[in-house]
Amino acid sequence: MTPPDTVVNQWNDTILLSLEIGTNTPALQLGPPMVARALAMIYSSAYQAWAPFSDTSTAYLPGGPARRPAGQRTLQNKTVAISYAIYRAASSLFNDQRIQALLDAQMAELGLPISETGTSGNTPPAIGNNAAQMVIAARANDNSNQSGTMPGSSVPGKPYGDYTGYAPINPPALAFGDTHRRHVVDPGRWQPLSYINPVDGTVATPGFIAPHWGNVSAFALTSGDQFRPVPPEPFTSQAFLDQARFVIEIQQRLTTEQKIVAEFWADGPKSWLPPGHWCEVAGLVSRERFYTLDQDVKLFFALANAILDASIATWEAKRFYDYVRPITAIRWLYDQFGLAGFSGTGFGQVDGERWRPFQKDTFPTPPFPEYTSGHSAFSMAAAVVLRKFTGSDLFTLRHTQTAPLAAEPDIAGLPVTITWNSFSEAAFSAGESRLFGGIHFYQGNVAGLDLGRKVGEAAWTKASSLF
Repeated sequence: MTPPDTVVNQWNDTILLSLEIGTNTPALQLGPPMVARALAMIYSSAYQAWAPFSDTSTAYLPGGPARRPAGQRTLQNKTVAISYAIYRAASSLFNDQRIQALLDAQMAELGLPISETGTSGNTPPAIGNNAAQMVIAARANDNSNQSGTMPGSSVPGKPYGDYTGYAPINPPALAFGDTHRRHVVDPGRWQPLSYINPVDGTVATPGFIAPHWGNVSAFALTSGDQFRPVPPEPFTSQAFLDQARFVIEIQQRLTTEQKIVAEFWADGPKSWLPPGHWCEVAGLVSRERFYTLDQDVKLFFALANAILDASIATWEAKRFYDYVRPITAIRWLYDQFGLAGFSGTGFGQVDGERWRPFQKDTFPTPPFPEYTSGHSAFSMAAAVVLRKFTGSDLFTLRHTQTAPLAAEPDIAGLPVTITWNSFSEAAFSAGESRLFGGIHFYQGNVAGLDLGRKVGEAAWTKASSLF
């Protein structure tokens, strides 16, 4: 008989459902780094609530309740404390009635009244509420600008708004129009894109999501630039041309499997973004290996904080280098030349100044600079933690594509099943998917993977020292 899910995994399902709503709700401003922070806060709260009921583990934040007597360290007390902690943390992060209804429903399913709001005392609800309160307080001034009220905020009151005064060097380009050389001021720098907003059908020109994120307080990193990678290729170099050619050539010979991989890893099967995608993988690991609640709370704590630090290190590099995306570089290099590539409906001859990546019309390229790849860093940081926690790199992940692809609805040969046989293989695939999708260069992927490995190692060292 299969044991029931732990309460952590039950809550993980609810949080992923919440992210499906939240990442498609513009008012919440939940880009990849914000999702990473939210997950870190949620699972740090869970760990903080669990620690007093553990036999030897140390709380994440000092100053909380003392370790409870052995007779109180029961599964039920841990379940209650963790549930209140996750509920309060998530409620503070997702200001949306639909998400709140999901959170309320999960508490009701567990038989826990949301009216228990006290933070004083040693009851499980109070310990859970106090844990969330401590984590929320610790993150209140972490430079993420969740409230949108930091001095210099570009749009006062806008959650997670920039306060550093970032402005792109290049003017916006039409994602599905011509971009000639005269439209690019600096071909080595990032260029915003204008395209159709999937929410309301209007033309949107998203700015750089969270250019300040390298300033956010990290879990294990000493600073956002601790592992800053070497510079990307300058636009005056032969290597700049070579990396653009490599992306073009990959796009020209994409296989069906590569197209599926590009879309599978794009933001998770259900718009969870990479941080949520790897929490979904952690849930699969837990179910497959029948993890206990004690194991789950430690796994999700370590994983989510590694992903948070990956977001900080990656976005620091993105802001520092402000590097060009393939769509701008290729159009600049091949202006007035014909290329074989993706036309939006299939593959054929395209004008160089209109080259586009293998992406859906409503999201042609993520709105932030290329270097380094966030997918690569998120994925390798997660893979490191999962490998360290489980004691093995071996893990089987399968995806069967039955529905048409968003970028190429009439693709033939479906269904197709893709299998990854280890955490590392999945992480490498996630990184490569950005080349298949035409939105990263080879160096951006490799540097991102290396960055993620270093971040994952650092986060695991700190997290495991508390266990």
